[in-house]
Amino acid sequence: MSAAVARFVELVRGPEPPLDEAALALAAGADPDLDPAPWLAELDRLAAGVTSLPALVRRLFVEEGFTGDRTDYGDPRNSLLPAVLTRRTGIPITLAVVCIEVGRRAGIPLEGVGMPGHFLVRVPGTGHHLDPFDGGRRVDRAECEALFRAATGSTAAFGAHLLPRVSTREILLRMLENLRATQRRRGGPADREWVLRMRLALRPDEEGLVELGEVLGEQARWDEGARLIATFLAGGAQPAEVRQRLERTAAGLLAHLN
Repeated sequence: MSAAVARFVELVRGPEPPLDEAALALAAGADPDLDPAPWLAELDRLAAGVTSLPALVRRLFVEEGFTGDRTDYGDPRNSLLPAVLTRRTGIPITLAVVCIEVGRRAGIPLEGVGMPGHFLVRVPGTGHHLDPFDGGRRVDRAECEALFRAATGSTAAFGAHLLPRVSTREILLRMLENLRATQRRRGGPADREWVLRMRLALRPDEEGLVELGEVLGEQARWDEGARLIATFLAGGAQPAEVRQRLERTAAGLLAHLN
């Protein structure tokens, strides 16, 4: 396990981690030499002098030029906080992290809203939603529903249950799921490995474990993949079908050593 992954795992193992530190720990998977201090200082700078929500929106989206990446949404840099702070470009969830953390520093509380298909921010206890991908534009309930239907194609009934407040861990998991999808298309096995290891620290499930075993196998680390699965199986009872699939995966990895 790399030092960056170990640091992330340790950070999310305890109480709810600070969002800024956790997002930077995640980004260190792509850059093991990442120093978080300059990026924390940049968030401090962005918050300086901001005294209201309109001022926060103006600072980030007018003065500083943060914007949603409509040209290459799947660029993995859009999921890495330092790259978003450098390029002023990102996807809804990372731009939301910038909003939340700059707001926190300025004394303006905001919370992440994990609407399926599109991430928003909200003033806690209100229906005041902002779309960080669209210049921090305020969106009402009807506009939230329109975004949801455009992103998902769903015809399900829309309501408050689709606009939940999400925890820091849930934000990190969603960021990692975005990276996981991106790295499947663009990255090599080493890029996928750190993403999957961090994801498993938040959601230790069969699907992620099988994929990580396969990624280790792509790097000719078949015995390591098999040991990882064996350790997971030894950690507690699993449904029979899950155990059987994991055992088959481990056996397939070990077969490469014969």
